[in-house]
Amino acid sequence: MAIIARQIVFYLFLLGSLALVSCRANAAFHPVVRRSVGGGPVPGETIFNVLQYGAKPGGKKESTEAFMQAWVAACHWRGKARLLIPQGDFLIGQVTFQGPCNCPTPIIVEVAGNLKAVTDISEYSSPEWVTFEDINGLIVTGGGTFDGQGDSVWQYNDCGSNSNCQLLPTSIKFNSITNGNLRGIKSVNAKSFHIAINRCDRFRAFGLRITAPEDSPNTDGIHISSSNFVKVSKTKISTGDDCISIGQGSTNISINKVTCGPGHGISIGSLGKYQDEKDVVGIIVKNSTLLNTDNGLRIKTWPGSPPSEAKGILFQDIIMKNVKNPIIIDQLYCPSGSACRSQPSKVKISNIHYRNIRGSSYSPLGVNLMCSPEYPCQNVELFDINLQYSGPQKKVSDVSSSCSNAKVGFGGMQIPPPCK
Repeated sequence: MAIIARQIVFYLFLLGSLALVSCRANAAFHPVVRRSVGGGPVPGETIFNVLQYGAKPGGKKESTEAFMQAWVAACHWRGKARLLIPQGDFLIGQVTFQGPCNCPTPIIVEVAGNLKAVTDISEYSSPEWVTFEDINGLIVTGGGTFDGQGDSVWQYNDCGSNSNCQLLPTSIKFNSITNGNLRGIKSVNAKSFHIAINRCDRFRAFGLRITAPEDSPNTDGIHISSSNFVKVSKTKISTGDDCISIGQGSTNISINKVTCGPGHGISIGSLGKYQDEKDVVGIIVKNSTLLNTDNGLRIKTWPGSPPSEAKGILFQDIIMKNVKNPIIIDQLYCPSGSACRSQPSKVKISNIHYRNIRGSSYSPLGVNLMCSPEYPCQNVELFDINLQYSGPQKKVSDVSSSCSNAKVGFGGMQIPPPCK
Protein backbone atom coordinates (compact mmCIF):
# COMPACT_ATOMS: atom_id res chain seq x y z
CA MET A 1 0.00 0.00 0.00
CA ALA A 2 2.86 2.36 0.82
CA ILE A 3 4.32 1.72 -2.63
CA ILE A 4 0.95 2.38 -4.30
CA ALA A 5 0.51 5.60 -2.27
CA ARG A 6 3.96 6.79 -3.27
CA GLN A 7 3.16 6.06 -6.94
CA ILE A 8 -0.09 8.03 -6.68
CA VAL A 9 1.77 10.98 -5.15
CA PHE A 10 4.40 10.74 -7.90
CA TYR A 11 1.80 10.71 -10.69
CA LEU A 12 -0.05 13.67 -9.13
CA PHE A 13 3.24 15.59 -8.91
CA LEU A 14 4.05 14.69 -12.53
CA LEU A 15 0.62 15.79 -13.78
CA GLY A 16 0.90 19.04 -11.81
CA SER A 17 4.33 19.71 -13.28
CA LEU A 18 3.13 19.05 -16.80
CA ALA A 19 0.16 21.34 -16.24
CA LEU A 20 2.46 24.06 -14.91
CA VAL A 21 4.79 23.71 -17.89
CA SER A 22 1.81 23.82 -20.23
CA CYS A 23 0.44 26.95 -18.57
CA ARG A 24 3.82 28.66 -18.77
CA ALA A 25 4.19 27.73 -22.42
CA ASN A 26 0.73 29.03 -23.23
CA ALA A 27 1.32 32.20 -21.22
CA ALA A 28 3.89 33.34 -23.75
CA PHE A 29 1.11 33.59 -26.33
CA HIS A 30 -1.91 34.27 -24.13
CA PRO A 31 -3.14 37.85 -24.67
CA VAL A 32 -4.50 38.61 -21.23
CA VAL A 33 -2.33 39.60 -18.28
CA ARG A 34 -3.33 41.50 -15.18
CA ARG A 35 -1.27 44.51 -14.33
CA SER A 36 -1.51 48.27 -14.26
CA VAL A 37 0.58 51.04 -15.79
CA GLY A 38 2.89 50.83 -12.78
CA GLY A 39 2.92 47.03 -12.67
CA GLY A 40 0.10 46.38 -10.15
CA PRO A 41 -2.95 44.23 -10.82
CA VAL A 42 -5.62 45.44 -13.23
CA PRO A 43 -8.13 42.74 -14.14
CA GLY A 44 -8.75 42.11 -17.79
CA GLU A 45 -5.99 44.15 -19.43
CA THR A 46 -4.90 42.65 -22.73
CA ILE A 47 -1.26 42.80 -23.83
CA PHE A 48 -0.36 43.10 -27.51
CA ASN A 49 3.32 42.22 -27.69
CA VAL A 50 5.02 43.24 -30.93
CA LEU A 51 7.02 39.98 -30.83
CA GLN A 52 3.81 38.03 -31.38
CA TYR A 53 3.28 40.00 -34.59
CA GLY A 54 6.71 39.27 -36.02
CA ALA A 55 8.95 42.02 -34.61
CA LYS A 56 12.63 41.06 -34.72
CA PRO A 57 14.86 42.15 -31.83
CA GLY A 58 18.50 42.72 -32.58
CA GLY A 59 18.17 46.00 -34.47
CA LYS A 60 19.13 44.57 -37.87
CA LYS A 61 15.85 43.53 -39.51
CA GLU A 62 13.10 46.11 -39.88
CA SER A 63 9.99 45.55 -37.75
CA THR A 64 7.73 48.37 -38.95
CA GLU A 65 4.93 46.11 -40.18
CA ALA A 66 4.87 44.12 -36.95
CA PHE A 67 4.53 47.33 -34.92
CA MET A 68 1.65 48.47 -37.13
CA GLN A 69 -0.20 45.16 -36.86
CA ALA A 70 0.18 45.08 -33.08
CA TRP A 71 -1.12 48.65 -32.82
CA VAL A 72 -4.15 48.01 -35.02
CA ALA A 73 -5.05 44.96 -32.93
CA ALA A 74 -4.68 46.89 -29.66
CA CYS A 75 -6.51 49.97 -30.90
CA HIS A 76 -9.46 47.95 -32.18
CA TRP A 77 -9.72 45.80 -29.05
CA ARG A 78 -12.94 46.25 -27.10
CA GLY A 79 -11.31 45.87 -23.67
CA LYS A 80 -8.39 47.45 -21.84
CA ALA A 81 -5.35 47.32 -24.12
CA ARG A 82 -1.60 47.74 -23.86
CA LEU A 83 0.86 47.73 -26.74
CA LEU A 84 4.09 46.21 -25.43
CA ILE A 85 7.51 46.80 -26.96
CA PRO A 86 9.75 44.58 -24.81
CA GLN A 87 13.44 44.99 -24.11
CA GLY A 88 15.73 44.64 -27.11
CA ASP A 89 16.73 46.70 -30.15
CA PHE A 90 14.09 47.19 -32.84
CA LEU A 91 14.71 48.85 -36.22
CA ILE A 92 11.59 50.58 -37.53
CA GLY A 93 10.79 53.02 -40.30
CA GLN A 94 8.06 55.65 -40.43
CA VAL A 95 5.02 54.54 -38.46
CA THR A 96 1.73 56.19 -37.46
CA PHE A 97 -0.25 54.90 -34.50
CA GLN A 98 -3.59 56.13 -35.76
CA GLY A 99 -6.77 56.56 -33.78
CA PRO A 100 -9.50 56.82 -32.81
CA CYS A 101 -9.44 53.57 -30.86
CA ASN A 102 -12.24 51.27 -29.75
CA CYS A 103 -10.69 50.24 -26.43
CA PRO A 104 -11.58 51.97 -23.15
CA THR A 105 -9.31 54.93 -22.44
CA PRO A 106 -6.48 55.20 -21.96
CA ILE A 107 -4.69 52.93 -24.37
CA ILE A 108 -1.19 52.24 -23.05
CA VAL A 109 1.99 51.99 -25.09
CA GLU A 110 4.78 50.48 -22.99
CA VAL A 111 8.19 51.02 -24.56
CA ALA A 112 10.78 49.00 -22.66
CA GLY A 113 13.11 48.45 -25.61
CA ASN A 114 15.34 50.59 -27.77
CA LEU A 115 13.73 51.79 -31.02
CA LYS A 116 16.13 52.66 -33.83
CA ALA A 117 15.05 54.80 -36.77
CA VAL A 118 15.73 53.78 -40.37
CA THR A 119 18.47 56.09 -41.65
CA ASP A 120 17.48 56.24 -45.34
CA ILE A 121 15.65 59.58 -45.66
CA SER A 122 13.98 58.49 -48.90
CA GLU A 123 11.85 56.06 -46.87
CA TYR A 124 10.07 58.94 -45.07
CA SER A 125 7.09 60.35 -46.95
CA SER A 126 6.71 63.20 -44.44
CA PRO A 127 9.00 64.67 -41.76
CA GLU A 128 7.98 62.40 -38.87
CA TRP A 129 9.30 59.08 -37.62
CA VAL A 130 6.81 57.87 -34.97
CA THR A 131 3.42 59.60 -34.87
CA PHE A 132 0.50 59.20 -32.46
CA GLU A 133 -2.61 60.74 -33.98
CA ASP A 134 -6.30 61.32 -33.22
CA ILE A 135 -6.39 59.49 -29.89
CA ASN A 136 -8.45 60.35 -26.82
CA GLY A 137 -6.68 58.85 -23.82
CA LEU A 138 -3.06 57.80 -24.41
CA ILE A 139 -0.20 56.82 -22.11
CA VAL A 140 3.30 56.28 -23.51
CA THR A 141 5.65 54.95 -20.83
CA GLY A 142 8.13 52.17 -20.06
CA GLY A 143 11.59 53.71 -19.75
CA GLY A 144 12.65 52.80 -23.28
CA THR A 145 14.55 54.82 -25.87
CA PHE A 146 13.74 56.38 -29.23
CA ASP A 147 17.03 56.60 -31.14
CA GLY A 148 16.64 58.77 -34.23
CA GLN A 149 20.16 57.93 -35.45
CA GLY A 150 20.42 61.54 -36.55
CA ASP A 151 24.20 61.49 -36.78
CA SER A 152 23.76 59.66 -40.09
CA VAL A 153 21.88 62.58 -41.71
CA TRP A 154 22.71 65.84 -39.89
CA GLN A 155 25.25 66.63 -42.61
CA TYR A 156 22.36 67.03 -45.07
CA ASN A 157 20.56 69.66 -42.98
CA ASP A 158 20.88 72.99 -44.81
CA CYS A 159 17.82 74.73 -43.33
CA GLY A 160 20.01 77.48 -41.89
CA SER A 161 20.83 78.71 -45.40
CA ASN A 162 18.06 77.22 -47.57
CA SER A 163 14.46 78.33 -46.95
CA ASN A 164 13.23 75.49 -49.19
CA CYS A 165 15.20 72.80 -47.43
CA GLN A 166 13.91 69.29 -46.88
CA LEU A 167 12.79 68.94 -43.28
CA LEU A 168 14.26 65.94 -41.54
CA PRO A 169 11.96 63.67 -39.50
CA THR A 170 10.87 64.57 -35.98
CA SER A 171 11.39 61.52 -33.75
CA ILE A 172 8.04 61.47 -31.89
CA LYS A 173 5.02 63.53 -32.90
CA PHE A 174 1.77 63.76 -30.98
CA ASN A 175 -0.94 65.11 -33.26
CA SER A 176 -4.52 65.75 -32.10
CA ILE A 177 -4.16 63.89 -28.81
CA THR A 178 -6.60 64.56 -25.97
CA ASN A 179 -5.72 63.46 -22.43
CA GLY A 180 -2.21 62.34 -23.33
CA ASN A 181 0.60 61.31 -21.02
CA LEU A 182 4.26 60.79 -21.94
CA ARG A 183 6.54 59.69 -19.11
CA GLY A 184 9.87 58.10 -18.39
CA ILE A 185 10.94 57.94 -22.03
CA LYS A 186 14.38 58.73 -23.48
CA SER A 187 15.01 60.33 -26.88
CA VAL A 188 18.52 60.42 -28.33
CA ASN A 189 20.02 61.82 -31.53
CA ALA A 190 16.83 62.90 -33.28
CA LYS A 191 17.23 63.70 -36.97
CA SER A 192 15.35 66.95 -36.29
CA PHE A 193 13.01 67.75 -33.37
CA HIS A 194 12.91 65.12 -30.65
CA ILE A 195 9.27 65.56 -29.59
CA ALA A 196 6.51 67.62 -31.21
CA ILE A 197 3.17 68.25 -29.50
CA ASN A 198 0.69 69.65 -32.01
CA ARG A 199 -3.06 70.29 -31.70
CA CYS A 200 -3.18 68.51 -28.36
CA ASP A 201 -5.41 69.21 -25.37
CA ARG A 202 -4.61 68.23 -21.78
CA PHE A 203 -1.25 66.64 -22.43
CA ARG A 204 1.42 65.94 -19.79
CA ALA A 205 5.08 65.03 -20.31
CA PHE A 206 7.37 64.28 -17.37
CA GLY A 207 10.46 62.34 -16.40
CA LEU A 208 11.95 62.57 -19.90
CA ARG A 209 15.63 62.44 -20.90
CA ILE A 210 16.44 64.11 -24.22
CA THR A 211 19.98 64.21 -25.59
CA ALA A 212 21.85 65.13 -28.77
CA PRO A 213 25.24 66.80 -29.39
CA GLU A 214 25.27 70.56 -28.89
CA ASP A 215 26.27 71.06 -32.54
CA SER A 216 23.45 68.91 -33.94
CA PRO A 217 21.19 71.08 -36.16
CA ASN A 218 17.52 71.81 -35.42
CA THR A 219 17.29 69.17 -32.72
CA ASP A 220 14.76 71.00 -30.52
CA GLY A 221 13.97 68.96 -27.44
CA ILE A 222 10.21 69.58 -27.17
CA HIS A 223 8.23 71.76 -29.58
CA ILE A 224 4.67 72.72 -28.62
CA SER A 225 2.24 74.32 -31.07
CA SER A 226 -1.53 74.87 -31.39
CA SER A 227 -2.07 73.08 -28.08
CA ASN A 228 -3.89 73.79 -24.83
CA PHE A 229 -3.13 72.77 -21.25
CA VAL A 230 0.24 71.14 -21.79
CA LYS A 231 2.49 70.44 -18.79
CA VAL A 232 6.18 69.52 -19.02
CA SER A 233 8.01 68.69 -15.79
CA LYS A 234 10.98 66.88 -14.22
CA THR A 235 12.78 66.61 -17.54
CA LYS A 236 16.45 66.91 -18.58
CA ILE A 237 17.27 68.20 -22.06
CA SER A 238 20.72 68.49 -23.67
CA THR A 239 20.58 69.21 -27.37
CA GLY A 240 21.67 71.37 -30.30
CA ASP A 241 18.73 73.78 -30.50
CA ASP A 242 15.95 75.03 -28.20
CA CYS A 243 15.41 72.76 -25.22
CA ILE A 244 11.75 73.74 -25.35
CA SER A 245 10.13 75.89 -28.03
CA ILE A 246 6.56 77.13 -27.79
CA GLY A 247 5.01 78.02 -31.11
CA GLN A 248 1.89 79.74 -32.39
CA GLY A 249 -1.52 78.85 -31.00
CA SER A 250 -0.18 77.56 -27.67
CA THR A 251 -2.26 78.40 -24.60
CA ASN A 252 -2.04 77.46 -20.91
CA ILE A 253 1.40 75.86 -21.09
CA SER A 254 3.33 74.98 -17.92
CA ILE A 255 7.07 74.19 -17.83
CA ASN A 256 8.31 73.14 -14.37
CA LYS A 257 11.54 71.60 -13.03
CA VAL A 258 13.30 71.35 -16.37
CA THR A 259 17.09 71.24 -16.67
CA CYS A 260 18.29 72.61 -20.01
CA GLY A 261 21.80 72.59 -21.41
CA PRO A 262 23.61 72.58 -23.61
CA GLY A 263 21.16 74.01 -26.13
CA HIS A 264 19.53 77.28 -27.13
CA GLY A 265 17.47 77.75 -24.00
CA ILE A 266 13.69 77.95 -23.54
CA SER A 267 11.96 79.93 -26.28
CA ILE A 268 8.57 81.40 -27.06
CA GLY A 269 8.62 81.31 -30.84
CA SER A 270 9.69 81.91 -33.34
CA LEU A 271 6.39 83.68 -34.03
CA GLY A 272 5.09 85.55 -37.05
CA LYS A 273 6.70 83.62 -39.85
CA TYR A 274 3.42 82.50 -41.44
CA GLN A 275 0.03 84.02 -42.19
CA ASP A 276 -2.90 83.58 -39.78
CA GLU A 277 -0.87 82.46 -36.79
CA LYS A 278 -2.83 82.12 -33.56
CA ASP A 279 -1.93 83.95 -30.34
CA VAL A 280 0.29 82.57 -27.61
CA VAL A 281 -1.32 83.12 -24.20
CA GLY A 282 -0.76 81.90 -20.65
CA ILE A 283 2.77 80.46 -20.51
CA ILE A 284 4.48 79.63 -17.18
CA VAL A 285 8.14 78.59 -16.93
CA LYS A 286 9.34 78.07 -13.37
CA ASN A 287 11.71 76.17 -11.06
CA SER A 288 14.08 75.40 -13.92
CA THR A 289 17.83 75.49 -14.55
CA LEU A 290 19.76 76.52 -17.65
CA LEU A 291 23.39 75.41 -18.02
CA ASN A 292 25.84 76.73 -20.66
CA THR A 293 23.06 77.55 -23.14
CA ASP A 294 23.31 79.95 -26.10
CA ASN A 295 20.17 81.74 -24.91
CA GLY A 296 18.26 81.75 -21.67
CA LEU A 297 14.62 82.84 -21.57
CA ARG A 298 13.82 84.04 -25.08
CA ILE A 299 10.84 85.45 -26.97
CA LYS A 300 11.54 85.66 -30.71
CA THR A 301 9.39 87.02 -33.54
CA TRP A 302 10.05 87.58 -37.23
CA PRO A 303 10.30 91.07 -38.73
CA GLY A 304 7.57 91.92 -41.21
CA SER A 305 5.27 89.39 -39.54
CA PRO A 306 1.49 89.31 -39.84
CA PRO A 307 -0.41 90.51 -36.72
CA SER A 308 -0.69 88.22 -33.67
CA GLU A 309 -0.03 88.39 -29.93
CA ALA A 310 2.11 86.84 -27.23
CA LYS A 311 0.87 87.75 -23.77
CA GLY A 312 0.51 86.55 -20.20
CA ILE A 313 3.96 84.94 -19.90
CA LEU A 314 5.71 84.26 -16.57
CA PHE A 315 9.35 83.21 -16.06
CA GLN A 316 9.93 82.58 -12.35
CA ASP A 317 12.53 80.99 -10.05
CA ILE A 318 15.09 80.28 -12.75
CA ILE A 319 18.76 79.43 -12.14
CA MET A 320 21.31 80.17 -14.87
CA LYS A 321 24.94 79.13 -15.13
CA ASN A 322 27.20 80.57 -17.85
CA VAL A 323 24.22 81.40 -20.06
CA LYS A 324 24.53 83.66 -23.10
CA ASN A 325 21.70 86.18 -23.55
CA PRO A 326 19.97 85.21 -20.28
CA ILE A 327 16.89 87.41 -20.77
CA ILE A 328 16.10 88.37 -24.35
CA ILE A 329 13.15 89.56 -26.41
CA ASP A 330 14.19 89.49 -30.05
CA GLN A 331 11.67 90.97 -32.49
CA LEU A 332 14.33 91.10 -35.16
CA TYR A 333 14.72 87.33 -35.34
CA CYS A 334 16.05 86.56 -38.80
CA PRO A 335 18.40 83.53 -38.99
CA SER A 336 19.08 84.02 -42.71
CA GLY A 337 20.58 87.49 -42.20
CA SER A 338 19.57 91.13 -42.32
CA ALA A 339 17.58 90.98 -45.58
CA CYS A 340 14.31 90.19 -43.79
CA ARG A 341 14.61 93.01 -41.25
CA SER A 342 13.30 95.82 -43.43
CA GLN A 343 9.79 95.71 -41.90
CA PRO A 344 8.97 95.74 -38.15
CA SER A 345 7.36 92.80 -36.45
CA LYS A 346 3.60 93.04 -35.92
CA VAL A 347 3.52 90.51 -33.09
CA LYS A 348 2.25 92.36 -30.01
CA ILE A 349 4.08 91.35 -26.83
CA SER A 350 2.54 92.24 -23.46
CA ASN A 351 2.31 91.22 -19.81
CA ILE A 352 5.68 89.52 -19.62
CA HIS A 353 7.06 88.83 -16.14
CA TYR A 354 10.60 87.82 -15.13
CA ARG A 355 10.80 87.08 -11.41
CA ASN A 356 13.66 85.72 -9.31
CA ILE A 357 16.09 85.06 -12.15
CA ARG A 358 19.56 84.42 -10.75
CA GLY A 359 22.94 82.99 -11.66
CA SER A 360 25.63 83.93 -14.16
CA SER A 361 25.70 85.47 -17.62
CA TYR A 362 28.37 84.49 -20.12
CA SER A 363 27.42 87.59 -22.14
CA PRO A 364 28.20 91.18 -21.08
CA LEU A 365 24.59 92.00 -21.98
CA GLY A 366 22.40 90.19 -19.46
CA VAL A 367 19.03 91.75 -20.33
CA ASN A 368 18.28 92.62 -23.94
CA LEU A 369 14.77 93.71 -24.91
CA MET A 370 14.59 94.44 -28.65
CA CYS A 371 10.91 95.13 -29.26
CA SER A 372 9.04 96.22 -32.35
CA PRO A 373 8.95 99.97 -33.10
CA GLU A 374 5.45 99.55 -34.53
CA TYR A 375 4.09 97.56 -31.58
CA PRO A 376 6.30 98.26 -28.52
CA CYS A 377 6.34 95.67 -25.75
CA GLN A 378 3.82 96.53 -23.03
CA ASN A 379 3.96 95.81 -19.29
CA VAL A 380 7.26 93.95 -19.09
CA GLU A 381 8.21 93.31 -15.45
CA LEU A 382 11.70 92.56 -14.11
CA PHE A 383 11.65 91.68 -10.40
CA ASP A 384 14.57 90.31 -8.37
CA ILE A 385 17.09 89.81 -11.16
CA ASN A 386 20.62 88.81 -10.09
CA LEU A 387 22.97 87.89 -12.95
CA GLN A 388 26.72 88.01 -12.38
CA TYR A 389 29.20 88.12 -15.25
CA SER A 390 31.08 84.84 -15.90
CA GLY A 391 32.34 85.37 -19.45
CA PRO A 392 35.87 85.50 -20.86
CA GLN A 393 36.23 89.28 -21.22
CA LYS A 394 38.53 90.40 -18.43
CA LYS A 395 37.63 94.07 -18.80
CA VAL A 396 33.95 93.35 -18.10
CA SER A 397 33.12 93.16 -14.43
CA ASP A 398 29.34 93.55 -14.49
CA VAL A 399 26.57 92.70 -16.91
CA SER A 400 24.50 95.45 -18.49
CA SER A 401 21.00 95.80 -19.86
CA SER A 402 19.45 97.26 -22.99
CA CYS A 403 15.83 98.05 -23.77
CA SER A 404 14.34 99.44 -26.98
CA ASN A 405 10.66 100.04 -27.71
CA ALA A 406 9.64 98.51 -24.40
CA LYS A 407 7.65 99.73 -21.41
CA VAL A 408 9.40 98.06 -18.47
CA GLY A 409 8.76 98.06 -14.74
CA PHE A 410 11.41 97.12 -12.18
CA GLY A 411 11.33 95.90 -8.58
CA GLY A 412 13.51 94.20 -5.98
CA MET A 413 17.17 93.44 -6.76
CA GLN A 414 18.34 94.56 -10.20
CA ILE A 415 21.66 93.16 -11.41
CA PRO A 416 22.26 94.31 -14.09
CA PRO A 417 20.99 97.82 -13.38
CA PRO A 418 17.69 98.71 -15.05
CA CYS A 419 17.92 99.91 -18.60
CA LYS A 420 16.90 103.51 -19.20
